[in-house]
Amino acid sequence: MANPVLNFLAPALYLAIGILLAQRLATGRLPGRGAKLGTLTLALGAVVLHGALLFSGLRLDAGLNLSLTAAFSLVAWIVAVLFIVISLFRPLDSLGILVMPLAGLTILLAWWWPAQQPIPLSSQWQGAHIVISLLAYSLLCLAAIQSLLLLAQERELKHRHPGGFIRALPPMETTEALMFRLIGMGFILLSLTVISGFGFSEAVFGKPFQLTHHALLALSAWVVYGILLIGRWRLGWRGRAAIRWTLGGFVLLVLAYFGSKFVLEVLLGRV
Repeated sequence: MANPVLNFLAPALYLAIGILLAQRLATGRLPGRGAKLGTLTLALGAVVLHGALLFSGLRLDAGLNLSLTAAFSLVAWIVAVLFIVISLFRPLDSLGILVMPLAGLTILLAWWWPAQQPIPLSSQWQGAHIVISLLAYSLLCLAAIQSLLLLAQERELKHRHPGGFIRALPPMETTEALMFRLIGMGFILLSLTVISGFGFSEAVFGKPFQLTHHALLALSAWVVYGILLIGRWRLGWRGRAAIRWTLGGFVLLVLAYFGSKFVLEVLLGRV
């Protein structure tokens, strides 16, 4: 990410969108269709700039650059794109308060700490595995952010003094239902990731499967999300219980991918 102008312009645009959404929701009123489309247009401009920066350094002669900061930025970009797409059909505006500034922060992080860790693509199956896993991770990231907003909403309503921001959020049932839709879609893609990685390691990676810390944590996250969905279906889990399981599964996913990269690249210096 060598262009200093874009490296500041894209984060500034992301931050401006986050502030705009926060100010709008603080009034306690949902935005009209025109205002919402205007905000999403600005968000589209931000992700286009982000994508131009990101993909200029993603392809290397030796493969894909998925170093720690590059991977952070890539996931943040996918999350921002999903936020825009889903917001066209669902009341997801409140997530932008966190999604947009965090996406901008990953651009600055990748610019400040550039690194290259090429991953050779041995087959088309491996490329598909990476794409599916990134989509799964991004959907479950949105669900985790949604669960944090749900937790804030629950606490404010419990203490019976909801502020303007809380009043602007959809009803808790709507927020929770959307969270579980995101988890359901993410779980399907995570299942495909686990099946391809565990069951077809030879075809995907060109080597036999090995039970590493990364694989064990990813499998644990898959189990946690599976239990959560079964608990929702059979026992009607909701509220604090659903939030804890959602955040617990996401923490395991973060440790599985970014935790492993942090240890290798930062603590051990293997870049």
